[in-house]
Amino acid sequence: MSESAVAQAATAAADPAAGDPLLQVDDLKVHFPVTEGLLKRQVGTIKAVDGVSFKLARGETFSLVGESGCGKSTTALAVLRMQTVTAGRILFEGVDVTHHSAARMRPIRRRMQMVYQDPFGSLNPRMKVSAIIGEPLVIHGLAGDREAHRARIRELMALVGLLPDMADRYPHEFSGGQRQRIGIARSLALDPSLLVCDEPVSALDVSIQAQVVNLMMDLQRRLGLTYLFIAHDLSVVRHISNRVAVMYLGRIVEIADRDVLFNAPKHPYTEALLAAVPVANPEIEANRAQQIIKGEVPSVRNPPSGCHFHPRCVHAMPRCRVESPALRPRDDGRLIACHLYD
Repeated sequence: MSESAVAQAATAAADPAAGDPLLQVDDLKVHFPVTEGLLKRQVGTIKAVDGVSFKLARGETFSLVGESGCGKSTTALAVLRMQTVTAGRILFEGVDVTHHSAARMRPIRRRMQMVYQDPFGSLNPRMKVSAIIGEPLVIHGLAGDREAHRARIRELMALVGLLPDMADRYPHEFSGGQRQRIGIARSLALDPSLLVCDEPVSALDVSIQAQVVNLMMDLQRRLGLTYLFIAHDLSVVRHISNRVAVMYLGRIVEIADRDVLFNAPKHPYTEALLAAVPVANPEIEANRAQQIIKGEVPSVRNPPSGCHFHPRCVHAMPRCRVESPALRPRDDGRLIACHLYD
């Protein structure tokens, strides 16, 4: 990415409202049919993603957080068009890609890549590191001559802190953190503008997590990258994010700037989620109000009516049981889907 593009990305990240978004998701829905019997008769629907909307500015890190099964990863796959979209709209770099065929998506995929959760399963164990990192270049016809191809692989390895002599080794010869660096290098091969990072450090040791997160932040500054960051570890999210969206049962319940959300959460689910994170200072921890989420997470096959969170919410009102709250902007710039703030 050029220096001017990096500068523009930094400006847009500082003010997400400035300029056209790199990615815009409008009322995204991803539903799966539930079938039974030999004839596969449909008996229900799982609404994995149910009306999600957000925008990403160039150069920012936008994180999706929530409990397992809330729809974070399905949203990420839908954005990349690796998952069929039931309804809604996805705009990438101003182009509506919602219903693009695989052939039409091919050139666009050069600009949007993914970093996977599992650094062990996402790398082909039979391929050398040089072949893994260079594979996207070969697939998209950008390998060039042999020397240019090797030079690009060396450049990518240097970007992520891998030594040149590692190019001829196999994945099993590396640690988890090194394997994730290989995966990141592969995702950068086509010079993308967007990286979708699906739990990229959750499978790593805590000591290694910080190294990989710091590497990603450094790459973002140097290359002007935009991250859609999927995670459940809120300490990692707080470290890397510009803005954060909280998901619950397929819906976004709150979006806010990182510091605004972590310092003053508003949605009852966000409050409880953050209250579950331990604080290093024992005095602060002892004086914190405990927010206990009652009950179990409802089934996505049969979610509650109205606000999906109302059976577990200490502030639930009769209205919450019958009317689903819309995600609306508030005076402090955040968006909240909660009747408490109507």
